[in-house]
Amino acid sequence: MEFLFDPNIWIAFAMLTTLEIVLGVDNIIFISILVGRLPPEQRDKARRLGLGFAMISRLLLLASLSWIMGLKADLFSVFGQGISGRDIVLLSGGLFLLWKASHEIFVEVEAREQDHAPETDAATLKAAGQRLFWGIIGQIAVIDIVFSLDSVITAVGMVDNLAVMVAAVIAAVGVMMFAAKPIGDFVDSHPSVKVLALAFLVMVGMALTAEAFEVHIPKGYVYAAMAFSLAVEALNLRARSKRLAKANAA
Repeated sequence: MEFLFDPNIWIAFAMLTTLEIVLGVDNIIFISILVGRLPPEQRDKARRLGLGFAMISRLLLLASLSWIMGLKADLFSVFGQGISGRDIVLLSGGLFLLWKASHEIFVEVEAREQDHAPETDAATLKAAGQRLFWGIIGQIAVIDIVFSLDSVITAVGMVDNLAVMVAAVIAAVGVMMFAAKPIGDFVDSHPSVKVLALAFLVMVGMALTAEAFEVHIPKGYVYAAMAFSLAVEALNLRARSKRLAKANAA
């Protein structure tokens, strides 16, 4: 129990937990956008399952650190560029995010009026709802692996104590579970913010794809661009609410 009184352990835990939360922002946004496609009564369950998958995948990856580090070894080369298992996972995840975010932007901006009329048969509706629910959970599980891989590799580079890494992952996912619902509700209720969040996921997908080819784009740049865009959007939302208040007062 002596390690509990070691200030270095607590400093490492605090730093790693904070980093895990920051790295989990894109995961929360992805989950929030997908969950927004579900009926309101299913969203909380989907969020919990999605973040549960995120925690389990990170813990499983932490439990197999030697395998994770082995993913950095080149499997083959293309035009002189070594390709490792990690590169394949990042490339697959990046391309998936690019496709998914672009598709969601199209649905949000262009295809909203093209949806077919809903089925009226109760059994058909229930079956379709179950397929949609588990389809979304499956997509969340796939992208969780990609985000978890990036997160775990970062954790291994920062801390060499497995117990600290496990505790930080659990604490970070706990915070994410608390924050996911308000973030999801806010994104879902503001279409312009939702499109902005999807554009952020496009940026993350491009960063993951570039990382697969050993082109490192610091995430700080991505987050700074997103923070600036959100600040501009916050001003737009405030101006919009003022205009609506004046119109209602008149």
